[in-house]
Amino acid sequence: MSQLVWNGLFVGSFYALVALGYSMVYGVIKLLNFAHGDLYMLGAFSGFAMLGAMGGLVESHSLLALLLVLIATMAVTGMGGVALERLAYRPLRGAPRLSLLITAVGASFVLEYGMRIIAGPNPRVYQVRLGGTTLHVLGARITVQQLVLVSIAVGLMFALNWLVMRSRQGRAMRAIALDPKAAQLMGIDVNAVIARTFFIGSALAGAAGVMAGGYYGKIDFLMGFIIGLKAFTAAVIGGIGNMQGTMLGGLVLGLLESFGTDLLGGEWRDVFAFGCLIVFLTVRPTGLLGERVTERV
Repeated sequence: MSQLVWNGLFVGSFYALVALGYSMVYGVIKLLNFAHGDLYMLGAFSGFAMLGAMGGLVESHSLLALLLVLIATMAVTGMGGVALERLAYRPLRGAPRLSLLITAVGASFVLEYGMRIIAGPNPRVYQVRLGGTTLHVLGARITVQQLVLVSIAVGLMFALNWLVMRSRQGRAMRAIALDPKAAQLMGIDVNAVIARTFFIGSALAGAAGVMAGGYYGKIDFLMGFIIGLKAFTAAVIGGIGNMQGTMLGGLVLGLLESFGTDLLGGEWRDVFAFGCLIVFLTVRPTGLLGERVTERV
């Protein structure tokens, strides 16, 4: 039982980290950015390229090299998210939401198959594979590397929560989410704040991509598709647009997958996860911590 709980929390921390980008963008401009999962893939491949350029440092100090690459990758994927917003979404901001949704799907395919052209169709093996010492805690087998990765993910999530809820930048994000026209009249640079929102969300997805590559050891150009859907599921379960709800939704989805896999088998894992999404949309469409909002006219 304790092993299932730990496995669920470990995987759920990755889901939560990626889902926060979904939730931030939706909360600010009401856009479902279906290309967000592919920024996770872009982060994994950026980390792969950087680790390849570091050479001997990777072999002698693998965890340190991974942490350095993680920071650099966050900057790369953050700028990728800003470019995506500037080129694909900003020109259509006043268009119907269906147009933005179709554009997001198209941007996802561009990132996926653009990476296929650059890196090739075959999976790549990460230069760093985190194994290490195993600890036994309450009957669960936990590696030190897992603890490090979960600690990084939790630290990033708490830092984001502080930024959104306590900082001046966070207040600007929340003001735009409530009323972008009024926020602009109050002197807030709406375009700059939205661009920074994309940067932060994309950077978190890139960090998750590097950590997943280092832990699982294999990456490919389609790896962002399923994680993007899982992150969207986590955001919906927790309450899309709600930071705390999104974090909770990621952990809940991880736990549901862990127990569902043990009960039904690994081949039913994705079926079980998306079945839970259908149940949540039927029973509580606003999510665990989401609030029902009345549309103003």
